[in-house]
Amino acid sequence: FVQRCLCAVDPHNVTGAVEFYLLGLSDDPRVKTVLFGLFLSMYLVTVTGNLLIVLAISSDPHLHTPMYFFLSVLSTADIGLTSTMVPKMLWDIHTQSRNISHAGCLVQLSLYIFFVCLECVILGVMAYDRFVAICHPLHYSVILNPRLCGRLILGSICISLLDSQLHCLMMSQLIFCSQVEIPHFFCDPPQLLRLACGDIFTDYLIMYFLSALLGGVPVSGIFYSYTKILSSVLRISTKGGRSKAFSTCSSHLFVVCLFYGIGVGLYLSSVVSQSPRKEAVASVMYTMVVPMLNPFIYSLRNQDIKRAYQKLLNRTV
Repeated sequence: FVQRCLCAVDPHNVTGAVEFYLLGLSDDPRVKTVLFGLFLSMYLVTVTGNLLIVLAISSDPHLHTPMYFFLSVLSTADIGLTSTMVPKMLWDIHTQSRNISHAGCLVQLSLYIFFVCLECVILGVMAYDRFVAICHPLHYSVILNPRLCGRLILGSICISLLDSQLHCLMMSQLIFCSQVEIPHFFCDPPQLLRLACGDIFTDYLIMYFLSALLGGVPVSGIFYSYTKILSSVLRISTKGGRSKAFSTCSSHLFVVCLFYGIGVGLYLSSVVSQSPRKEAVASVMYTMVVPMLNPFIYSLRNQDIKRAYQKLLNRTV
């Protein structure tokens, strides 16, 4: 509000090439030291865990199936999401620097939107994969052939790229005061809208419409797929068959609940919350904790991944 008043009073204080200041999570030097060690550890675990999944899947011919192909893309998106903001945040804590250029902020925002959207769409594609595997097992290899899998991934990338560029274009049209302090550790779109000068009601509508559209469509596909899966599983006569069918979906379903549960909470908090610090803490869960947990979720109960890890380890030794 103060920044908007300054813009209204002094039009010379308004510029399209501003420098942003990321305030981070805390100003206390002792807390910053703890956060640096914590976030560095989480980042290393996230990158290592997801990279191991990608290497294990690519090196084991038995895992060259649609399900694991989509999982490797999801792991790549997790690495990209955390790498978009965590290294910059660690650098800011280490050097006591907070500034980020206007162009750098737009690049970070664009990459953040791209990888979040890619994860949303890939989770929907993985639900479709499980639907075909359980409801049409005899036609699985025919329906999910390599050509269709490639088109699904290419389509997911194109949709995510389009969404990120629309957000980037919208944010690039905003006008800010010459110095803008963002109470966050990265260039979060809702935070940027709040700090912009002028009428931003239309921009809010566009941003939340895109978020609801590109989040709601995959959720609808996931819900439909699991409705059909549940109906097919309940028709299986043996208890062992039902248990095996459920076990193939449990990891994906848990990741979906974790990803969308935290995402919806963060989305609603950005609408109704008046505490930017709380939103920043919630973003840590969404951008760091979820990508860090995904490799453990898919590895702990998956014997194929464990065997691939063992082969990879033996080959390395």
